[in-house]
Amino acid sequence: QVQPVESGGGLVQPGGSLRLSCVASGSIFRSYTMCWYRQAPGKQREFVACITTGGSTNYAVSVRGRFTIDRDNAKNTMYLQMNSLNPEDTAVYYCTYGAFWGQGTQVTVGS
Repeated sequence: QVQPVESGGGLVQPGGSLRLSCVASGSIFRSYTMCWYRQAPGKQREFVACITTGGSTNYAVSVRGRFTIDRDNAKNTMYLQMNSLNPEDTAVYYCTYGAFWGQGTQVTVGS
């Protein structure tokens, strides 16, 4: 795969958790910093988190301490563990690396 493929989105209640996955080819996985972005209705797409090939991470202030980004070399997969979710986290979440973007996975936080 060249284009990433996201999965794991869904409907959760405030305070709940969700784990997103992004699958890439082995070549892509080894060569690129990988990131998560999100876009809520009527808003611009915004940065969430990135992880380098060496495992260094960077987070948006809005998710720092609640979200964790990581990557699994054996499975060529990047993850976003989301805890303490609130309605402001509702958005389509996108995986991106290099010049490639996935189709997105919907995360809805509400009762």
